Amino acid sequence: MLMMWSLTSLAMIERIMPTWRMANLLTFVICAAMMGYALYAEHVLELFPCPLCVFQRIAVIGLGAFSLLAALHNPRGGGRYVYTLLSLVAAGFGIAIAGRHVWLQNLPPDQVPSCGGASLDYMLDTLPLLEVFNKVLTASGECAEVTWRFATLSMPAWVLIGLIALALWVLLSAFAAKPARTG
Repeated sequence: MLMMWSLTSLAMIERIMPTWRMANLLTFVICAAMMGYALYAEHVLELFPCPLCVFQRIAVIGLGAFSLLAALHNPRGGGRYVYTLLSLVAAGFGIAIAGRHVWLQNLPPDQVPSCGGASLDYMLDTLPLLEVFNKVLTASGECAEVTWRFATLSMPAWVLIGLIALALWVLLSAFAAKPARTG
């Protein structure tokens, strides 16, 4: 019975799934919309991004770029899985950073790590890149401040939800999307 239900569900998913190219274009459009809102929040709402927000933006841009490349290239066979892996790495990086950010925002005030005093721009100008990553990920007290909420969730929580959903969509589209039409 369970096997019959799962086969029926898989067949239904395959029927409603777009082509792999369209699935990747949709991923790209969603990433572009996420970045569009991030830039709107920065330049119109004047919510300036903290270092972890910048890293989340990099992950969203990476996921969007890999998805756009995948849609434009539209490979068959193993090439799909290369693009899927690259997209999942970008999404996984963003999920890890957004998860850390949400964790920092939910710490009691007395347990929030210190900022270290230096801005991300200054650290990028003066420190090696790996040391910048280490400092931002281990001591980002300014990232614990919540300056924006929607439906009681902070922006990093929404980014986390969005990236998890996109990672699942990338996986689903890799295995269930219709092959490209020929001729």
